[in-house]
Amino acid sequence: MAAPLTSLRWRSALPAALAALAVALLTLAPVAAVLLRAGGWGQLGAGDWQALRFTLMQAVLSGALSVALAVPVARALARRRFPGRGVLVALMGAPFILPVIVAVLGLIAVFGQNGLVNAVLRSLGLPGMTVYGVHGVVMAHVFFNLPLAVRLLLQGWLSIPAERFRLAASLGLSPWATFRVLEAPMLLRIAPGAFAVIFVICLSSFAVALTLGGGPRATTVELAIYQAVRFDFDLGRAALLSVIQLGLALAAGLVALRLGAGTGFGAGLDRVQQRWDGQGATARICDGLWVALAAAFLLTPLLLVVLRGLPGLLLLGPSTWQAAGHSVSVALASTVLCIAWALPLSTRSGELVGLAGIALSPLVLGTGLFLIVRPYANPLTLALPVTALVNALVSLPFALRILRPEAEAIRADYARLSQALGLTPLAWLRLVLLPRLRRPLGFAAGLTAALSMGDLGVVALFADPDRATLPLQVYGLMGSYRMEAAAGAALLLLVLSFGAFWLFDRGGRVNADAG
Repeated sequence: MAAPLTSLRWRSALPAALAALAVALLTLAPVAAVLLRAGGWGQLGAGDWQALRFTLMQAVLSGALSVALAVPVARALARRRFPGRGVLVALMGAPFILPVIVAVLGLIAVFGQNGLVNAVLRSLGLPGMTVYGVHGVVMAHVFFNLPLAVRLLLQGWLSIPAERFRLAASLGLSPWATFRVLEAPMLLRIAPGAFAVIFVICLSSFAVALTLGGGPRATTVELAIYQAVRFDFDLGRAALLSVIQLGLALAAGLVALRLGAGTGFGAGLDRVQQRWDGQGATARICDGLWVALAAAFLLTPLLLVVLRGLPGLLLLGPSTWQAAGHSVSVALASTVLCIAWALPLSTRSGELVGLAGIALSPLVLGTGLFLIVRPYANPLTLALPVTALVNALVSLPFALRILRPEAEAIRADYARLSQALGLTPLAWLRLVLLPRLRRPLGFAAGLTAALSMGDLGVVALFADPDRATLPLQVYGLMGSYRMEAAAGAALLLLVLSFGAFWLFDRGGRVNADAG
């Protein structure tokens, strides 16, 4: 029996090895192609150093503001129960899958020259505000990352055992003392990690800086890479900027691990958390205001995208619908590729391999792939397949994070029994793994499809008008000042992105417990 079991293990490991090899080649080969074509590393100019300084500044500001504003919001959600609370907390995850270009249009509708805020300021005789430049980039990043920070901090608050708050109340501790003894240690443990995650996300900002940057003084490193490739074709400089960006991200992660070390509060009795603090009228009013302001900031842009986009749907031409078809095709191809890699790589070592997809700039990866195929085909005709490939690589770490815990639990529970029954790797996949992975698999597929549907990255480098995706079409309509048509296209993109996520996630939940 030992020989068949050894053979089964070898055959089961073969798909993982092939997937890891494919991901490694698709990550390393494009970088090597860029360096070979450039003849080595490039040199940084004054504009690149300005982009580096601005990137660090806006990433620090965005991360600090997101975490600082998330503290009172998460605290209010942790100690208040009100109708619709569960829906509001669930909506906190929506900006993560929201297409960037849609969010930008929503923020312009609220804070732009003709937006709601400036209309109110003008009516009061006050000077208006601008949504472009540093203000716009930081505001957009806070819009995307405030919900993420709230969710992370809310989990930290809910991890404090209810018995600790009851003990603090019985000892008569003041609100400040309760915060200092119970809540501040949790924040010191959770907040650095939340800041580091947001910092890394803002380091690689492209679409936000492209649409709201407003000039050379508000250029990020990722946008500098785009300019080096698209306008200067200085591949050596693009590769050097990509490595610098990678180094900054790794340094942020190490700092977060160092600062975020610490122990928790231990286990409680798993009671529903009941708060004895903040029962006064002032505390209730403050908590209500923070929750209301956060909800207005997050939901008003989405509401305006819907309201302004409805009339714009009638202005959409054939090119926009063709771009929508391209986006759907790219999203489906990315999802199939990502899940095909994620299933065999859903192990600890496999997740490390998958991190290569976001370790380097997607623009550099896309450029390298175009250089590889250039001797054999016209790169412009392969813009959509290359975009799908890069999107699959970028989404792979998220899919692995979703699938790996459940996949490892399934292997621990059923591997020996499956080997004893003599199941082949294909039978194991069909009868054991896939039926029990339906829920996380549907969620991972939905997230991948939504992220790919709204991506404005590689396709902005090489796609011509006949091969534009819907985000690129929205950007083009904005650039030509056809804002009503852009609003309609943005609403279509919003519906397609959330629809793709809902369909895949719902498909993973149907009869998920059967079998």
